[in-house]
Amino acid sequence: MSAKASEKMQITMELVNETEISLLECKVCFEKYSHQKKHRPRNLPCGHVICLDCVCSLAHPRNFRLECPFCRRVCKSSETSDCLPLLHLTEILRPATNIPSASGATAGASDEGIGSTSPGLTFSLSFGGWGTLINPTGISICQRSGCVVVAHDGKKRIKLFGLSGSCIQQFGERGNAGNDIKYPLDVTVTLDGHVVVTDSGDQSVKVFDFDGRGKLVIQGPFHLPWGLDTTPENKIILTDANAGALYHLTADFKKGELKKIQKTQSNLCNPREVAVSQLSGVIAVIEHLLARGPNYSSTRVKIFNADMTLIGQIDSFGLNLFFPSKIYVTAVTFDREGHIIVADVYNQIVLCLGKPEEFPVFKPIITQGLAYPVALTYTANNSLIVLDNGDHSVKIYTAS
Repeated sequence: MSAKASEKMQITMELVNETEISLLECKVCFEKYSHQKKHRPRNLPCGHVICLDCVCSLAHPRNFRLECPFCRRVCKSSETSDCLPLLHLTEILRPATNIPSASGATAGASDEGIGSTSPGLTFSLSFGGWGTLINPTGISICQRSGCVVVAHDGKKRIKLFGLSGSCIQQFGERGNAGNDIKYPLDVTVTLDGHVVVTDSGDQSVKVFDFDGRGKLVIQGPFHLPWGLDTTPENKIILTDANAGALYHLTADFKKGELKKIQKTQSNLCNPREVAVSQLSGVIAVIEHLLARGPNYSSTRVKIFNADMTLIGQIDSFGLNLFFPSKIYVTAVTFDREGHIIVADVYNQIVLCLGKPEEFPVFKPIITQGLAYPVALTYTANNSLIVLDNGDHSVKIYTAS
């Protein structure tokens, strides 16, 4: 390499380093952004970005209001959100020492990092990452084989992983053919080992076997099929976000025959995620409420018994009585003891809301290491699996 070319490369590298420092550090405290909760980049409503630690420092301790340090626009700390482009950039530029090892331990993780959880759960393994998974939206587990099934935005929309993180199978081509998947939102695995996917692209529910062969396409009366789960009777329970409805689907999945579509609720408000307790058949539904614009949106968790009688509900305001920051619930599941478990994207935490008979209680069970949790499920041995859309990964937490 000539001296001139070497000098040009050195100047280019210096510019790249300066740009990286300028983009990836908070302009208030000058600390580098990271996936750790303290220095996560947060969008203010005005468009400026500062770290979460500075948001907390600038916010008033009583009303949680703060002024943007650059333009002085007033907002609440609950109106801030993760800056996903910067989080993705830090993921791409993150040193190799932070990549999960084959054994599942994360090298170089600090006490505030991915391994920090509250008592009862211990971080075990993380796999996936950008490229392996692209904007994942749904997760489920096959109780018979232990395979983790993930729906994402890749060329092949469904991926099957072993609990060690190895990819076993992938299928569901992106396209317009009958069995192709356009825009998957959620996924579940039936008790007889079939993969069921909600496809918002053509408002359908699609069923595959574990080899990726299409078994059934249900287009029915749906407006926007969203969340789904499998009941103890091997039926599919399904939410329709636009219709505000809840459906039960009965089918012979092996033969690919639809038997019945039954609407069981019709007055819900934008229902999305849904979960069924395999112990009792109790159903939990997350409604996304929109009042006066996106800054005032909130969520509500409704609990129904197996006969579809409402037995409890709590919204973001009710959860605020337990927690000082706004709660926005994006995922729900039941553990093997029947506790209701939800994920909150505003605070990047996972909460236990208790059993249906004691609902609601408030017990954080994962408080660090999450970016944007969008789906939850439990393994047969009561390990919690979190689908994290923020860093496109699957994270497994083992019960102590």
